[in-house]
Amino acid sequence: MTKERIILGIDPGTTIMGFGLIRVINKKMEFVQLNELQLSKYDNHYQKLKIIFERTIELIETHHPDEIAIEAPFFGKNVQSMLKLGRAQGVAMAAGLSRDIPITEYEPKKIKMAITGNGNASKEQVAKMLQQLLGLKELPKNLDSTDGLAAAVCHFFNSGKVVAGKGYSGWDAFVKQNEERVKK
Repeated sequence: MTKERIILGIDPGTTIMGFGLIRVINKKMEFVQLNELQLSKYDNHYQKLKIIFERTIELIETHHPDEIAIEAPFFGKNVQSMLKLGRAQGVAMAAGLSRDIPITEYEPKKIKMAITGNGNASKEQVAKMLQQLLGLKELPKNLDSTDGLAAAVCHFFNSGKVVAGKGYSGWDAFVKQNEERVKK
């Protein structure tokens, strides 16, 4: 019996949101798509969040992913940038959760380590390794889309392993896994 699943990987951002999709058939992955959502042309931050939500829903409705892997924001010194990035991530997560799709978050270093074996690898090194792993003919100009694809591939490599971050398919799953946090 053939077991197939689709993983959507997202690299959230308010200037560029990168995403990639892979199909896993039995235990073999194959490339489906990678692209980016250009948000720099919009001045209004709330408009950007709306577009991120809508595009994520569109990807879900088009490709029917079974799981979503999302890159966690890295901790920077600029609090405003972190807040905006966290909002972008939250909106993408909300889109997945609204369709009951399990979400797993990965630290950037963990993604780089899964793809290249080096947690400090450059975007270019990650992209080149993905090109080899998935047989991509060419790489995009901006590497945000390969970062999204890298999140999906990292999730594939970590399937069946215990992951540091918890993934939730919705509020019911969150409550079940965190009963000690729920006031009764």
